[in-house]
Amino acid sequence: MTDPGTDLATPRSTPQASDLMERVVNLCKRRGFIFPSAEIYGGFRSTYDYGPLGVLMLRNVKDAWWRAMVQQRDDVVGLDAAILSSPRIWEASGHLANFTDPLVDCRSCHERWRADKIGDACPNCGSTDLTEPRAFNLMFKTYAGPLESDATVAYLRPETAQGMFVNFANVLQTTRKKPPFGIAQVGKSFRNEITPQNFVFRTREFEQMEMEYFVAPEQSGQWFEYWLHERFAWYRSLGIPEEKLRLRHHDPSELSHYSTATADVEYLFPWGWDELEGIANRTDYDLRAHAAASGERLEYFDQATGERYVPHVIEPAAGATRTMMAFLLAAYDEDEVGGERRSVLRLHPRLAPYQVAVLPLSKNDALVPLSRQVLQMVQQVAMCDFDVTQSIGRRYRRQDEVGTPLCVTVDFDSLEDHAVTVRDRDTTEQVRVAIDELSATVMARVLR
Repeated sequence: MTDPGTDLATPRSTPQASDLMERVVNLCKRRGFIFPSAEIYGGFRSTYDYGPLGVLMLRNVKDAWWRAMVQQRDDVVGLDAAILSSPRIWEASGHLANFTDPLVDCRSCHERWRADKIGDACPNCGSTDLTEPRAFNLMFKTYAGPLESDATVAYLRPETAQGMFVNFANVLQTTRKKPPFGIAQVGKSFRNEITPQNFVFRTREFEQMEMEYFVAPEQSGQWFEYWLHERFAWYRSLGIPEEKLRLRHHDPSELSHYSTATADVEYLFPWGWDELEGIANRTDYDLRAHAAASGERLEYFDQATGERYVPHVIEPAAGATRTMMAFLLAAYDEDEVGGERRSVLRLHPRLAPYQVAVLPLSKNDALVPLSRQVLQMVQQVAMCDFDVTQSIGRRYRRQDEVGTPLCVTVDFDSLEDHAVTVRDRDTTEQVRVAIDELSATVMARVLR
């Protein structure tokens, strides 16, 4: 079989930062990763819908985090707490009083900005006629009940962390864990951001991947350092180049009211360094605050020593949506194959929307049924696409652009030798593999 995909790829030619963002955003819309929400109605600011490929990749990002943080450990358990929550939680946690942004208004163009993100002039019109900063609470308030007049005030959670703190005693009793141990959660959070920006990096509705790691007070420093290393290494293990990552420790003036130490894993986005994940030493602030407000004991009793203490907490907290965005930006590349320009997402196989694409060479009545048999077999071990339209070369290009690591082509020789051609996304090299050995080959190459 001869086709454009048999030519080796030329060296990479990664776009400049100024063009990279535009190209990735365009690819996301064109290939079904991310759509503007309510687009047929003109859109709704700062909201996005994840399309057929985007929902797969976002799930893969969350699964990769869960695999590293829960599945491959014996000291972390999971939780899925409610999104709607009592105001008493947010009063005790300090969110009602402290979860605010300082905002200023431009008196010339009437745009509103975060005071800590601009200088002395309006970024929109350049005017220096700005109002004094005012505090703006970022939480979404709602009402639980059919009538607002007699309904109970509730809040959409601005973070997943508090659900893990208020369930500390429940988890402790049901799992019989003892410090050091963690509670992990992946879920939606909501913040009424005034200045959402940079595509899906900062939005009002987003997904978090958070873990609260409960430790003996005297061990909090060493566990803080441990999780800094672990979380930085996770991004590297999934393909982000080390030169695109850094660990930035917060100055004392930056620290949240509950933190004695915080560091951010930052990625070099097209607009500069920005946060992917924060790792914080929250001390015992949250457990003590909820214990005082609820009247319940939130502490650990060590039966072996007779010691009773309130654990300190180390919190690695990442944004799933902005993490997916960083993986897309880091993976986007351009080169030439067979003299043609190629866009390719060099995603880690565990993150790619499809791990395998099964491609019959043509719509031949004999090839398509065999191809579907191959598809059903590989679907047992990997997420697959199936494509029969256009030339095989064009189909390869489509799969390269959405990051599919392997293409499996069923050709006329397959009817005789019961083998298929497996093509690698990054090198474009092809090998012949027996159909009976295909699942094992896929598992070895894309589920590492």
